[in-house]
Amino acid sequence: MARKTLNPFAPYAWLAEAGWVFMRHSAQLWVDPRASARLAALGAEKQKAFAQGTLEAGLAAMRGSSPEVIAKAAMAPARRRVRANARKLQKG
Repeated sequence: MARKTLNPFAPYAWLAEAGWVFMRHSAQLWVDPRASARLAALGAEKQKAFAQGTLEAGLAAMRGSSPEVIAKAAMAPARRRVRANARKLQKG
């Protein structure tokens, strides 16, 4: 069996992507201050991802999953939203 090379920063790469998405949205709002509806939608999206992550982490904990699995379940909804937002921003 081949040995896997582990990058200790790989699980946290999405945080850099989240920062990039936040910076792009901030720049868009700076250019068009009337975009407050978009800002409200972004806030609601974060709340929904947080609530879903809390639910998924709780279910994983009740199943007796390891702390790593619970943490991944908690972060999964936010990661999906960050990736989706990054794709939208790259397309323009």
